[in-house]
Amino acid sequence: MLLEDKTAIIYGAAGSVGSAVAHAFAREGARLFLTGHHAAPVQDLADRISAATSADIHTAEIDALDPAAVDRHAREVVATSGRLDVSFNLVGWGPAQGAALVDISPDYFLGPIQTAMRAQFITATTAVRHMRDQGSGVILALTAQAARKPYIDVGGFGVACAALEALCRQLAAEAGPHGIRVVCLRSAGSPDTPGVADAWGLHAEAAGVTLEEWETRMAATTLLKRLPRLAEVGNTAALMASDYASPITAAVTNLTCGEVID
Repeated sequence: MLLEDKTAIIYGAAGSVGSAVAHAFAREGARLFLTGHHAAPVQDLADRISAATSADIHTAEIDALDPAAVDRHAREVVATSGRLDVSFNLVGWGPAQGAALVDISPDYFLGPIQTAMRAQFITATTAVRHMRDQGSGVILALTAQAARKPYIDVGGFGVACAALEALCRQLAAEAGPHGIRVVCLRSAGSPDTPGVADAWGLHAEAAGVTLEEWETRMAATTLLKRLPRLAEVGNTAALMASDYASPITAAVTNLTCGEVID
């Protein structure tokens, strides 16, 4: 198993991507510490994973925007497991898309940027402070194709993605001498994501097409003529967190099915 004997914290674990990553990590043998802003959905996820695997799973209600809470939890993880190997922040950024920049307020534009940067900065730097004592570890982040490819009506979302990738590169430079890797996963929208129709519906309406036509258009822009599935994102995250990816840091793993060409 790729992650056997590794301890991983997943922030925002109850979300669609967080759930896919948690299932993949559990299947690959990781000891999981699943967190979320609300305890019940995280516990529900843990129960579903436990029903399908023998994974060692712990849950906690954590506000990833609160540095004291994040640090306290990380200390508890290390005290319980003896180490922290993987930290993956998948906390939602709030509403961002659906209107042109000239038609939104500064607060609406800055909302996802501030949330993404604060949450990732707090969780990632906290993890590094624990990982450097053991001389190894992996920090993972999730962005989207909007980090590289401009779209209309995405508000501050694309800017947040680009800023997050820049943060990861700088953190990789600082953490690398301590044996810590930092890797972004850049994905396109997954059609099997619950709620994705809400964001895509706004774009479809603006373009004067149906939701199904919008999804077809998106798939047609990729080299593979399809969009990534949630399970594929989870599987790639497990690979990047594993020792098989040990030379990879300060990098963006392209999961866009070829919509963005590196």
